[in-house]
Amino acid sequence: MRSPGSLLKQVFLKKWIMGLQRFSSSNKNMSVLERKTAIKLSADIAMASARNGNTFWSRALIANYASKDGSHKHLVEQILMGPESDDEKQISLKNKFSTRAISMCKRMRSKKILKRSCRRLFRRRTRSSSSKCATSTSIAKRLVKKRTQVLKTLIPGGEFMNDEVALIEEALDYIVSLRAQVDVMRSLATASSELPINHA
Repeated sequence: MRSPGSLLKQVFLKKWIMGLQRFSSSNKNMSVLERKTAIKLSADIAMASARNGNTFWSRALIANYASKDGSHKHLVEQILMGPESDDEKQISLKNKFSTRAISMCKRMRSKKILKRSCRRLFRRRTRSSSSKCATSTSIAKRLVKKRTQVLKTLIPGGEFMNDEVALIEEALDYIVSLRAQVDVMRSLATASSELPINHA
């Protein structure tokens, strides 16, 4: 039986190659910077779509790219759809991802506004309240909170997660996916460096 890691790598590689093909067919004369963007975008979307939208970070990553600009949105849809074979499956998949991405974008925007207003209110309260004696418990709580905030910034969409257990689960899943992405890219780089060079 195949391990879940190798299956994830296989799905990622398939989607990534397809994304790169879509990029190259849409723009034949790409600059170095455009190629770098194409590789990163297609790799990120391939990694997220390999999870089929089952994780919060994958939906946030797709929503983030889909909301950036029109050209990226179109390419994201193309990468998510896959080859143009099974029309009904593609339509349902497109609807699933687009509705999730739209709702994710709306939630991200509204949560950012809410967060800003809460920060202002919290600052006012802390300034007005008297300074309390710091105990070991409060120091530990502050350290955990600070590290949680750092973890939230490292995971796509993490800043909108309030459940710490779910945040850790998402972080672990994101790490596994990143590891698969790195392993596939490293294998491709090694394989391409070992190819014989033809001198014409």
